[in-house]
Amino acid sequence: MKEKVVLAYSGGLDTSYCVKYLSEELGLEVYTALANTGGFTEAELKTVEKKAYALGAKEHVNLDVTEDYYEKCIRYMVFGNVLRNKTYPVSVSSERTFQALAIVNYAKKVGAQYIAHGSTGAGNDQVRFDLCFAGRCRISRVICHFCLDGHRCFCYA
Repeated sequence: MKEKVVLAYSGGLDTSYCVKYLSEELGLEVYTALANTGGFTEAELKTVEKKAYALGAKEHVNLDVTEDYYEKCIRYMVFGNVLRNKTYPVSVSSERTFQALAIVNYAKKVGAQYIAHGSTGAGNDQVRFDLCFAGRCRISRVICHFCLDGHRCFCYA
C-alpha cells in the first residue's frame, strides 16, 4: 500500500507540479485539498478539481473555511481597519493560517503520512504553512517545495 500525502492545492503551476512530483517521483498517493476562504467561484472550484484528477490525484476536496475565517478573523480586521503601511489589507497572511489548519484536519481524516504545499519561498506563505503544519500536525513529515535560483528542490521538516 502506498503512503499518503495531502497536498494543499490551488490548481496553479507550483501545486500542479507537486501533484506529478509527489506521485511519480516519490511514489506517494496524492490527496489534494483546496481550502477556500471565499476567493473561488463554483465554476473555478470545479475547474481546479478536474485539473487535480487529470494530474493523477487519488482524491480532491474543496474545504469551505469561509465562515470560520470570517467569524474568527476577517470581521475583526474590518472592524479594526487593519492595514499594512496604512494601505494594504493583511488578509492574505491571516488567510494562510486558516487554510493550513483545514489541510491538517483533512490530512488527519484520510490518515496521511505526509502533508505538502507548493509555496515557492518568494514570500512568507511557506513560513506560514510550515509553522502551522509543524505546530498542529502529528504527521511524520512535511514536504514543501521552493525555488532557489530557478532550481526545484524539496525539503523535509
